[in-house]
Amino acid sequence: MSGQQTRSPDAELGLLDASMIGMGAMIGAGIFVLTGLAADIAGPAALAVFVLNGVVTAFTALSYAELASAIPKSGGGYAFVREIFGDFSSFLMGWMLWFAYMIAGGLYALGFAPNFIELLHVYDLVPPPESVGAVALPAVDVGVPLGLAFAFGAVVLFVSLNAVSTAASGSVETIFTATKVTILLVFVAFGIASPMFSSAEFQPLFPQETGAYAVLPAMGLTFIAFEGYDLITTVTEEVKNPRENIPKAIFVSLAATIVVYIAVVTVAIGTLGAEGLAEAGEAGIAEAATAFMPTGLPIIKNGGAIIVFGAVFSTLTALNAVVIASSRVAFAMGREGQLLARVGRIHHRYGTPFAAILLSAVVMAGSVVLPTQSAGNMSSLFFLLSFVIVNGAVIKLRRERPNMNRPYEIPYYPLPPLLGIGLNLVLTLVLVAFLVQTDPMALGLSLGWLGLGAVAYYALDRYRLARGAEAGSTQGTVTAEED
Repeated sequence: MSGQQTRSPDAELGLLDASMIGMGAMIGAGIFVLTGLAADIAGPAALAVFVLNGVVTAFTALSYAELASAIPKSGGGYAFVREIFGDFSSFLMGWMLWFAYMIAGGLYALGFAPNFIELLHVYDLVPPPESVGAVALPAVDVGVPLGLAFAFGAVVLFVSLNAVSTAASGSVETIFTATKVTILLVFVAFGIASPMFSSAEFQPLFPQETGAYAVLPAMGLTFIAFEGYDLITTVTEEVKNPRENIPKAIFVSLAATIVVYIAVVTVAIGTLGAEGLAEAGEAGIAEAATAFMPTGLPIIKNGGAIIVFGAVFSTLTALNAVVIASSRVAFAMGREGQLLARVGRIHHRYGTPFAAILLSAVVMAGSVVLPTQSAGNMSSLFFLLSFVIVNGAVIKLRRERPNMNRPYEIPYYPLPPLLGIGLNLVLTLVLVAFLVQTDPMALGLSLGWLGLGAVAYYALDRYRLARGAEAGSTQGTVTAEED
């Protein structure tokens, strides 16, 4: 393609930038909307749900850290599997991750839109969200819901930013993530100082109807809140000193996220109580903030407003992170010849995987029309499956290349990857059973994407063979003419 070339992207991101990519993706809208839902299922044990999900996630994070130090290539889990497993297996891994990141992008854009409308309403710039109408498109007699327009606009904005500058997108991620973490820490500080928290009650820990079993479905529901540290490995070649900084960024982002989650959930349950939090549902954190935070703060009108403000920044940082990740997976696949070659090229002027970003943006923008719950379920399913494969890749690489340079090695090997495989498989089975009963469309679309991937793989293989035969024929003709 004119204006693009095959080379590695420039290393412009530092340890802080890489860590913020992980935190930006993990501390998304999930902590704001899922806490109340988890309390509805597990009661006060919602706190244990987030702690246990952090433990489950940590096992796979160890595998990502070792593989990133041994195989410093962009593309995340796909790059690792490409190095270790066969051609078709690595293609399916990349195909799943690419889809999961793109669908997650649509999900975050959909989460941004209502929160942004609510924020505008807080400052009397638009009517209440339920009263907001459609936006008329110029030149055509069609009205687009304002929320859908905002979601689409957010995708276009961050795709454009990423297309022209990796450094700029990394800086935006750092600034936005720092802002939303500050907002959550303000929430925690006011909550702990509140008289409501001094009488906090966390007993009985488990609901009487279901007991400790309630923790499992609640873990499946909230697992998506811990997906994000893996995004760091998709930009490995764009991080300075990646063999050391990528593992560090994984651990920093995951540890900081778990601490923030535990603090927020503790305050939410300690102020509203598990029953009050459950009744509030997706608005649980906002209702808790409204209950104990003071009114009349500078710029921020009340506690509910500051949480809406935080939710806007959370969804934007998560969206930016998956725009980065999805395009880097597509770029890695194109560079390896598993997508069209132009997808694996770097733009000569911007130094970004321009074509990969635009291709990913098309699917991401289209996915905003999917039901929010189905998008989240599909994304979680593919992430869980990819985590199982990544843990298996660590074991296979250790067996086949024991003397490979590994600046970071998993402690107590092989226990962590084996636990990662087992626990992620359990959550996968729980999620599949849940989808069969409640969201068969998500399961059907997931299987359809895998089927489309198989067709694309063999079609691209035939295309490459045909191009190779054509090139060989042309070379033979030229040689004959020279003779």
